[in-house]
Amino acid sequence: MRGLSALAFGLVILTLISACHSEAIPCPEVTLTLLPCRPFLVGTRPDYPGFSCCLGVQRLNREASMTNTRKALCRCFKKAASGLHVDVDKAKQLPQLCNVNNPVPIDPNVNCNKFQ
Repeated sequence: MRGLSALAFGLVILTLISACHSEAIPCPEVTLTLLPCRPFLVGTRPDYPGFSCCLGVQRLNREASMTNTRKALCRCFKKAASGLHVDVDKAKQLPQLCNVNNPVPIDPNVNCNKFQ
């Protein structure tokens, strides 16, 4: 019993360490985080992206502090934007509507290698 508790504790610590020191956010996680934004980004909800969407945008922006993470996030956004037929004008409004500074753009035409 004691050994299983120590093993479980070790796994939790390893998970926390890897989450804190990860250089890139996995693309499926990015997609799930931005899922509440889809109605706004594809134009079915034209007025405002919504609270859940903005929480996700703000979270991703906070996590994108390292260059590699920003580039990976950009590539995920680029892939999702072209696959979901995102309205680029709406995507450009998202950071301002969600109070995000220095965002990674959600744009299928952006050069992801430019991020520092």
